[in-house]
Amino acid sequence: MGTPLIELRGLQKAYRLGDVDVPVLKGIDMEIHEGTLLALMGPSGGGKSTLMNILGFLDVPTGGQYLLDGRDVTTLSANARADLRNERIGFVFQNFNLLARTSALKNVLMPLEYAKRRQSAREERAWAESLLRRVGLGERMDYQPSQMSGGQQQRVAIARALVNRPKILFADEPTGNLDSKTSEEVLRMFQELNEQEGITIVLVTHSAEVGAFAKEAYHIKDGLIVGGTYTEK
Repeated sequence: MGTPLIELRGLQKAYRLGDVDVPVLKGIDMEIHEGTLLALMGPSGGGKSTLMNILGFLDVPTGGQYLLDGRDVTTLSANARADLRNERIGFVFQNFNLLARTSALKNVLMPLEYAKRRQSAREERAWAESLLRRVGLGERMDYQPSQMSGGQQQRVAIARALVNRPKILFADEPTGNLDSKTSEEVLRMFQELNEQEGITIVLVTHSAEVGAFAKEAYHIKDGLIVGGTYTEK
């Protein structure tokens, strides 16, 4: 399968509470190959969100190695991590994290303000509009979050996550606030983005129903990988 897009070797994370180090990740070995749709599964408190935060450069490990495209990124500076995050990674969260009094279009455009390689305002707007049409919101670009359903808000969040053309998309419990029908629509959208655009997608979830939409899975419990399924669908 070639060199993994992401490879973890003995990755550890501990948090300091008073005089005590509390381990959260206890030696994670993992490979994620480009173009996969992966579920990172496990119970609450098992370490999966901490692991996602490290993979997405929102946090740093306290031990082990994190290789991205074969390059050890464990010791990068905060600025270098931010640059990689902006260039390579998109996030979708359970609570949408949209700006409340801002239109869908402006919410999608917001990450471009931090991009190093900018296009003209007209080109950026056209790209954001195309993404909103892609997620089925072409008629609601001027709506604010309060004027949209939870499913529509999550679609805005997905379009926003794609605006920087990321190679990797992390979705942390992306259907946690959605009903079952809307959840399935959102998950099928992730499948389409993976299959049609080739984006590597990591779904972080405690739900077996969500995990069933992935091509492969890692199961994490008490800070350790305890199993996985690796069959392509």
